[in-house]
Amino acid sequence: MKQKEISSRGVETDNLHYLRMLAKQYPTVQAASTEIINLQAILILPKGTEHFISDVHGEYEAFQHILNSASGVVREKIDQLFATSVSKAERDQLATLIYYPKEKLEELQGRMSPEDMEEWYRLTFHRLIEICCLVSAKYTRSKVRKAMPKEYAYIIDELIHTHYEDTDKRDYYENIISTIIELDRAGNFLVQLCRLIKRLAVDHLHIVGDIFDRGPGADIILDSLMNHHSVDIQWGNHDVLWMGAASGSRTLVATVLANSMRYNNLDVIETGYGISLRPLSVFAAEVYKDCDISRFEVKISHEDEENFNERDKRLAAQMHKAITIILFKLEGQKIMRNPCFRMDDRLLLDKINYEDKTIVIDGKTYALEDTDFPTVDPADPYTLTPEEEKLINQLTRSFRHSEKLQRHVRFLYSKGSLYQVFNGNLLFHGCIPMTEDGEFMRFSIGCNNLSGREFLDFADLAARRAYYDKVGSPERQFGMDFLWFLWAGRNSPIFGRDRMTTFERRLIADESTWTEEKNAYYRLYQDPAVCDKILKEFGLEGSHCHIVNGHIPVKSKKGESPVKGGGKLIVIDGGFCKAYQKTTGIAGYTLIYNSNCLRLVSHQPFAGREKAIHDNWDISSSSEIFERMEQRMKIRQTDVGRQLQEQIRDLKDLVAAYRSGEIVENHA
Repeated sequence: MKQKEISSRGVETDNLHYLRMLAKQYPTVQAASTEIINLQAILILPKGTEHFISDVHGEYEAFQHILNSASGVVREKIDQLFATSVSKAERDQLATLIYYPKEKLEELQGRMSPEDMEEWYRLTFHRLIEICCLVSAKYTRSKVRKAMPKEYAYIIDELIHTHYEDTDKRDYYENIISTIIELDRAGNFLVQLCRLIKRLAVDHLHIVGDIFDRGPGADIILDSLMNHHSVDIQWGNHDVLWMGAASGSRTLVATVLANSMRYNNLDVIETGYGISLRPLSVFAAEVYKDCDISRFEVKISHEDEENFNERDKRLAAQMHKAITIILFKLEGQKIMRNPCFRMDDRLLLDKINYEDKTIVIDGKTYALEDTDFPTVDPADPYTLTPEEEKLINQLTRSFRHSEKLQRHVRFLYSKGSLYQVFNGNLLFHGCIPMTEDGEFMRFSIGCNNLSGREFLDFADLAARRAYYDKVGSPERQFGMDFLWFLWAGRNSPIFGRDRMTTFERRLIADESTWTEEKNAYYRLYQDPAVCDKILKEFGLEGSHCHIVNGHIPVKSKKGESPVKGGGKLIVIDGGFCKAYQKTTGIAGYTLIYNSNCLRLVSHQPFAGREKAIHDNWDISSSSEIFERMEQRMKIRQTDVGRQLQEQIRDLKDLVAAYRSGEIVENHA
């Protein structure tokens, strides 16, 4: 073992080099001591509120409302302050104002006289300042100041720290408000106050996967997240799908388009990301003009039905069939290129018997509802025709060249990962793949027999290579193939099933073939011992550690609980997506973790932004505290707190080095 070098006064040489660097920032005993005092004070403040949301699936209006209301935290603060002094109707209006300040203000200005508006401003400013005081109480003054809008930081800082029992200060406060109104800055100031309240109500936001698909506004959600002050994302299978398409994976481009065609969800592609589908429509109308398309009819909502005539529906089905056949071919190529995926049983195009219109799957013969595939050569079924090759290359270039999509995907990579360990909780979207006997499942896909955390770390790196490695390199190609594995591969950690049965659902009437068997994880997670084993694998132990999951909707209307494993695991996918709400019975779960408790919030369907603004309508939610802290949790007990304690130890070592003479103070 190498012997450590020690200085003449007993300080390790390596540590002394570090302390000398630290001394550049804190050049005197006084400077270091002041920072120690500041950090020690921060450690005893209450832990900030964390907000967990999962599986929003493009439902941007509902997502924005949940984000604005902080799953009821904002309304809770309003009621805490004004429940006995302000009517419910006024509290409803105040909540709506905080959620949608610009829109609500415009509505009020349209029906109130200037004199009434001036009086309303005075009263509302007082109430908003009180709420600001309440939500900022757990933070340092410095942190609150940094959260304030720059143009009003000094004014807001003065207002929230005014002592009203002091007459002079009260007059000072009233004069500030009067001046803001006189200068016609009241509206702008009010909007900034509301934004500050929402920012301070939640310290950190967790998105536990699946921003994309089904709903119409994934791009709007990502724009909102990019403006959030503190957020992390655990990639869901639908996020990885779009990440792969943006990386240039032709298979995942085809998958995105097939999914979007199936659910008539093209707004995000065409309007959101500016990707033209005209090449696909021209190709499909020509090549599939005389084909049977009955199995490829798209799902059109009642609201959209009047916008589609029969010709539109036929073209949509032709486009859906055309891109789906291309997808089946590309998936086959990917499986053959990667024998390590061990998915040869999913090579199905070459198993079709065109004479009797049947296919053999797992040794059993099934009738096919459609074998009218004009671009499939039975002797070479996985090869694209020249026209298909040209089409998919053109569509892939459109995904690669969409500036907005690329910006969003870079954000997903920078803020996202397959899992996150945060303040004693383990967050991931899908599952930790397990065998039936409760062991972590092992994988040898570009790696050597990895399982558990090691495999997820490998998978995270492989996913990044798909986007960041050199275009055309083997590493990038494997990364793109691996993203497809994460999307649809057997027992993938974010898919969590043995197969994806898109082929069977489109072409076989026998619904027994549609089954996608879940990984054993989804049975085993009912056992607290299994949850403890998973937590330990990721370095977490203790009664207050939890797993937070999304992905599999909780069927609340059938009595299923989102709390599993004796309270060790919480599933917060409860049906944000409208398509799932008939199954779940609600419109999603969210989770609030503050210094006092963990609180699970269930939400009813959102009636729409317009109703929320004009009728002061809030989502009907019910909240359940399923774990209360014995003592209020302090920053000292958080991840940030542990980092601060390390800084304090280093600063104390620096002070000791100053006093021993190892390092000389710089009073310049």
